[in-house]
Amino acid sequence: MEMAARRCSKLFRRCFGQPPGWVVAAPGRVNLIGEHTDYNDGFVLPMAIERHVVLAGGRNFTREATLHSLTAGETASFSLRGKLGLGDPAWSNYIRGVVAGFQQRGWHIPGFNAVIDSTLPYGGGLASSAALEVAAATLLELIGGKPLDPVEKALLCQRAEHDFAGVPCGIMDQFASILGCQDQALLLDCRSRTATAVPLGDPSVTVLIINTHVRHRLAEGEYAKRRARCEEVAKALAVAALRDITLEDLDAARPRLEPVAFRRARHVITENGRTLRMAAALRASDWETVGEMMYASHDSLRTDYEVSCRELDAVVNIARSIGTGQGMIGCRMTGAGFGGCAVSLIRSEAALHITRKMAQAYEQETRDSASIFSSRPAAGARTLEADNDA
Repeated sequence: MEMAARRCSKLFRRCFGQPPGWVVAAPGRVNLIGEHTDYNDGFVLPMAIERHVVLAGGRNFTREATLHSLTAGETASFSLRGKLGLGDPAWSNYIRGVVAGFQQRGWHIPGFNAVIDSTLPYGGGLASSAALEVAAATLLELIGGKPLDPVEKALLCQRAEHDFAGVPCGIMDQFASILGCQDQALLLDCRSRTATAVPLGDPSVTVLIINTHVRHRLAEGEYAKRRARCEEVAKALAVAALRDITLEDLDAARPRLEPVAFRRARHVITENGRTLRMAAALRASDWETVGEMMYASHDSLRTDYEVSCRELDAVVNIARSIGTGQGMIGCRMTGAGFGGCAVSLIRSEAALHITRKMAQAYEQETRDSASIFSSRPAAGARTLEADNDA
């Protein structure tokens, strides 16, 4: 993060002829368990990770916003006069949406410049879009001279993704990026919007993230289709969300549900139960149960929700073959699916051995390479010290 901050500061000075007024960072997240439950008012268990989107920004005393992305190698500009709409390049819409959210709340947003860098893999299922939104909102708080309530800030960023990226996401990604805590996962109740810290600071256990480099494309409709199926089942059973349905309720309604809709709902209901069980197991350092819940979650995502892919399945199968005897606790796909990353909990003493074995076995299985890195649970969005000597 510090290197990205220096790069942003240096390029800001080069592009705009002055040092940035502020440098901010917002982390991505990995979801330990609780997939596709957030938009069903359910439970999720994410943690912020030590990979970030970094923005260096400052006022420009115009009514224009000028953004340069180091990651994309592109510059975007748009007027702050009047109502904001979609524009090019596509990545700028995440920031346009955040600016629009502030304007809708009556904030006057002056012209500003920003340089954007990221240590998050784009499209890897680690919430890079939410981190960009949260970083932009954090910068605008500083430009405006006042903070938003954290929940309101998360909802503003979620709305930006709905309206400006066309992805009807739940609240998990933005909440994790804002509310993340060092050495703690967050058990988030997506109905009450309350987060409870779950300790994950045991140095003997490491979180390993495996990026398959298979790009998911949520805006192409599969995510929206699954969300619509869940809403259909909730409506058919006359409840507000699948959070309110038990497995017994679902089984009783099975004759009047389409088979695909039934399976989608079954995943959500069972995943809520697994999420609560895993949170309790983490608190008790019950690693056997943690592993069981992770593998069961992946199996459900593969068969009932059908959002896994060959590469993610390969990673999880490799993890199963390594087994607890060699330090593997559990593994599952993470994020919305159709590619992206898997997450493993492993014994720290076996990290080097497991990383090498997984990389080799994945390449043998897929004829492609994976990127593997570890992360401790990280703190949420923050302001960094601007490197004005860059």
